[in-house]
Amino acid sequence: MISTVALFWALCAVCLVNMARYFSSLRALLVVLRGCDPLLYQYVDGAGFFTSHGQPVKQIRLVRYIWRQGYLDHHDDEFIRRCQRVRGQFMLTSALCGLVVIGLVGLVIWH
Repeated sequence: MISTVALFWALCAVCLVNMARYFSSLRALLVVLRGCDPLLYQYVDGAGFFTSHGQPVKQIRLVRYIWRQGYLDHHDDEFIRRCQRVRGQFMLTSALCGLVVIGLVGLVIWH
């Protein structure tokens, strides 16, 4: 029989791997963005995105831009593909994090 605790930790590991994939894709998106649209890159604080002195308000702009699918009118096909990939990975990672929270609550109640 499978242990519920082992299943929970496996779900946590899958969630962490997907978070790493999401951040890696986001970093690759910023590299493509720097080359194809420097103004948008500055608008979303591309240079300081993963630093401690980054501007969260500007970073949220990129999240909103991707969530609203504002990239569909962009001229660069590579940028559009990267945005679609980041959007899909964000939704997957969000769902997995939600499952981890639900699993944690279930474990607390069960044990």
